[in-house]
Amino acid sequence: MALALNLPAEDGARERYVLREPVEWPVPSRPARARIAYAAAHVVADPRGDNAPGAPAAIDWDATSAFRRHLWSYGLRVAEAMDTAQRNMGLGWPQARDLIRRSTAEARALGDPYELLACGAGTDQAAADLADRGAVLRAYIEQVAVVEEAGARVILMASRQLARLARGPDDYHAVYGELLRQARRPVILHWLGDMFDPALAGYWGSRDRGRATESFLALVRDHAPKVDGVKVSLLDREHEVALRGRLPAGVRLYTGDDFHYPDLIRGDEAGHSDALLGIFDAIAPAAAAALAALDAGDAEGYAAAFGPTVPLARRIFEAPTYHYKTGLVFLAWLSGRQDAFVMLHGAERARSALHLASVFRLADAAGLLPDPALAAHRMRAFLATCGVPA
Repeated sequence: MALALNLPAEDGARERYVLREPVEWPVPSRPARARIAYAAAHVVADPRGDNAPGAPAAIDWDATSAFRRHLWSYGLRVAEAMDTAQRNMGLGWPQARDLIRRSTAEARALGDPYELLACGAGTDQAAADLADRGAVLRAYIEQVAVVEEAGARVILMASRQLARLARGPDDYHAVYGELLRQARRPVILHWLGDMFDPALAGYWGSRDRGRATESFLALVRDHAPKVDGVKVSLLDREHEVALRGRLPAGVRLYTGDDFHYPDLIRGDEAGHSDALLGIFDAIAPAAAAALAALDAGDAEGYAAAFGPTVPLARRIFEAPTYHYKTGLVFLAWLSGRQDAFVMLHGAERARSALHLASVFRLADAAGLLPDPALAAHRMRAFLATCGVPA
């Protein structure tokens, strides 16, 4: 018998929704070969901990590690301690440092951590009002050392402190140039748009995107041997394609565009993007199937796996975009990958019941609810807490 429940609709009414049959996604025997693909992973909050706004992060470490093993099982790499893990939104540096070390130990059990795991290094352990770029540099160096000593690849995250005190491109070039000169191995540079973090407006020295792009490219060209790739999260397909075509040879572009990723990863005769995406946290089985189809030259299979995930991604990442983590954690709970719908900083309350009901529908339509009965049960329980019987 088909599973059905009543979900809130846009007009304030309730509509009967019938779940589809579950999809049996194949588990790949090896990672994709044609593209490198990182899933930026969320952390699982401890439901018994005090994760109110301002409280230190209380993390369910066993569930958090199990979720990373889930992502690796589908042939994806993991991007750790990034904005998806609520850096600057509940996950402080002491917990991020612990997360990096724990995830590196998990990766080492499977292979080379540098190939399986990339970790964010930023400046969030420092005071918000750092006085000069030397203080920013020292904060970065401290975090980079933790990632390098653990054996993972470094992602140089954008710094709120640098964005606040920088007066132009020269300040960015001075800090990043020194970091790249000191790096033991090539790193990933992260350009996170202000739709993900409003404090990063004007990054690379200008609020004009064209000028910021020229500043960014100059930095990459000056230090290309130390740049594995650039991770661009601007949700601007045309900008990404143009930037990709201007990168030095050997420098990858890891798309962070959670709206246009199928086209950007597929690419064209001029090139393609690799991937470092938050949405892969939620769609790992479909992403693995799409990448396997790409390896096999199966354009129809690629489109069939990725296509239905795009409406879901656009809903999860809709404005205000920085609340996208709520949708990812909600889906992990519906899918049985964690025991409670709780988040660091109380962020589970950042999206409405109407929004999350839409996420439920779209995830089901994309075949991403592995146990429909469990998902329906949990959806009913969630709606009941919102005063919306299902």
